[in-house]
Amino acid sequence: MSEPEKSSSSPPLPDTSVAMPPVANLEFKAVLLLIFMVALVVGSALYVLYARGVFERTQTLVLVSDDSEGVVVGMDLTFSGFPIGRVRRIELAADGKARIVVDVPTKDAHWLRTSSVFTLVRGLVGSTNIRAYSGILTDPPLPKDAVREVLRGDTGAEVPKLMAAAKDLLENLNTLTSSEGALGASLGNVQKLTERLNGPGGALSVMLGNDAEAKKLMLTLDRTNALLAKLDGLAAKTDTQVFGANGVMPETRATVVQLNGLLGEARGSLKKVDAVLVEAQAVGANARAATDDLGALRAEVESSLRKVDGLVNEINRKWPFARDTEIKLP
Repeated sequence: MSEPEKSSSSPPLPDTSVAMPPVANLEFKAVLLLIFMVALVVGSALYVLYARGVFERTQTLVLVSDDSEGVVVGMDLTFSGFPIGRVRRIELAADGKARIVVDVPTKDAHWLRTSSVFTLVRGLVGSTNIRAYSGILTDPPLPKDAVREVLRGDTGAEVPKLMAAAKDLLENLNTLTSSEGALGASLGNVQKLTERLNGPGGALSVMLGNDAEAKKLMLTLDRTNALLAKLDGLAAKTDTQVFGANGVMPETRATVVQLNGLLGEARGSLKKVDAVLVEAQAVGANARAATDDLGALRAEVESSLRKVDGLVNEINRKWPFARDTEIKLP
């Protein structure tokens, strides 16, 4: 008899499985687990709301813009890179402008002043940003429910203008660098000027216009040099004749020396004449005094003669003497 047949006729194995005992209070534990899960979810939601500032006191700020593209609810309002507010709602006003309602926490509202400026910047890369700038922090605080215009800066809108300006610049460069352009003509003129500078006349031909004028100028310079050489020789001869040993200047110097001697002698003679004039003035003074004395003496003599004449006349009248009445004066 074969082995398979022997195995098929072996007795069955005994059942070794053990029955688990029932869990006590299973329904109560399930309810507790469900309550815990609900509390965990509610707590997480409350924490998220608290973290997002739902329970924080805020004041409303309304920003008005022509276009609110890129602005979404929940976007931050930043000041110096720090979030100080959050966009709560975006609505369209009756005048067609977008109103961006921002909730600013009361603890951060002191950064906003009446002179603050708000910008809406939309870059080429990245999301749109709303920024606040307060230059003077001593200004009055921004009131609640304030409405402010927002300044927009769209970099993407400037790209077409930039491309158009670049296109115009390239066209202008092509026009300048073409063979018939101003730059090409200028380069041609510079090349001609360089050739003339390297020519026989050099810079003179460029300055005077042609080579003939440059040759005339060179000839004039040569003649001027020759004339200057002659003038140098004439000046040397003049120096010899005027300042040489037998020149005019030594003779003039000797003449001046003799003239100085004659002037010295004349000065001595004049001093003698001055002495004579002084003596003459003294003599004249004495003669003037003598003349005055002679006049007085003559007056006295004339008075005496008149008296004598009167006396003689009186004697002749009384006694008949000789009639010769002539009186001879000394």
